Amino acid sequence: MTTPVLELDSLECGYGQQLIVNALSIHLREGDIGCLLGPSGCGKTTTLRAIAGFEPISGGSILLDGKALSTAQHRVAPEQRQIGMVFQDYALFPHLSVAENVGFGIHTSPDRKRVVDELLSLVKLDKLGRRYPHELSGGQQQRVALARAMAPNPRLLLLDEPFSNLDGELRRRLSAEVRDILKSRGISAMLVTHDQAEAFAVCDQVGVLKDGHLQQWDTPYNLYHEPATPFVASFIGQGYFIRGHMQARDTVATELGVIQGNRAYPMPEGSPVDVLLRPDDLVGDASSALRARVIDRTFQGATILYRLQLSTGTQLEALFPSHADHQPGDEVGLRVAAEHLVLFPAQGSVNLHAQLPLEQVLNANQSA
Repeated sequence: MTTPVLELDSLECGYGQQLIVNALSIHLREGDIGCLLGPSGCGKTTTLRAIAGFEPISGGSILLDGKALSTAQHRVAPEQRQIGMVFQDYALFPHLSVAENVGFGIHTSPDRKRVVDELLSLVKLDKLGRRYPHELSGGQQQRVALARAMAPNPRLLLLDEPFSNLDGELRRRLSAEVRDILKSRGISAMLVTHDQAEAFAVCDQVGVLKDGHLQQWDTPYNLYHEPATPFVASFIGQGYFIRGHMQARDTVATELGVIQGNRAYPMPEGSPVDVLLRPDDLVGDASSALRARVIDRTFQGATILYRLQLSTGTQLEALFPSHADHQPGDEVGLRVAAEHLVLFPAQGSVNLHAQLPLEQVLNANQSA
């Protein structure tokens, strides 16, 4: 088995007596871009700072190419780790030009100018080398920070909320460019963000954190279609839970009808379960006997996201093509087209799950 570039083994770290990250274990493969994703305060930035060497750890270990960088007893200095870092605020030197910023970490290389010129060309700033940071846009400053972090040829690149200061289309475009740059050079990287769209667009593997605990380390596809916990189901994407009962090992009976899953589930026959339905699991079907009333809609260009209510009062969301133009109050036909049916053992009351979206169900369960 190939040694991972980065390995976190039962990592624990915090501040004083407060444990922020608890028993975190992940492996990042050579050339992959990983991500730590989660809400504010979940421990993702603390983990990134521990990998960089800025924070000590109280348990477990951090390994780079199989060699320990941090344990509870020993910590390699940040400058000796062969790790580059792109900070949230870019941290550029205002008194240095763009070219001088990029070359700052190259102290002895005889090819310093060649490396700087090559990186500036790679990040599409080859004509701006003599400018200063204050003369650049936010997106250009981000490119300078990326080039500077890559200049010493690190084994691992860390990016802390790198696009959070950018807006809309620029954020989307630059995140795609950064992925292309890292992939073109085969650079392994770890990104921290709270934005799942950003994580999905850039990263090969994503770890969802909650209160310092890793909920799931997986591909974006699996996180969306095969969430390991109700929290992952809630945090990733949109959706609603509805109540069902196991009719067979791969079949569940719900108010939407009998739905067959894509595997044998561990819950016994007859047991109550919560069924996760994403907006793309429901499709419009004018001939279906299952009817719902439109109570709200969000136009999204190619699609329209409808909030629907069944006769029982259960609310769901569904994505229709935008030419299927329905207004609040209209009745529509539905059918379930869930190829990746996700079930969890039932929690809370039937009415609670019938009425509330995922995040409200989770909050209610935690306070019960």
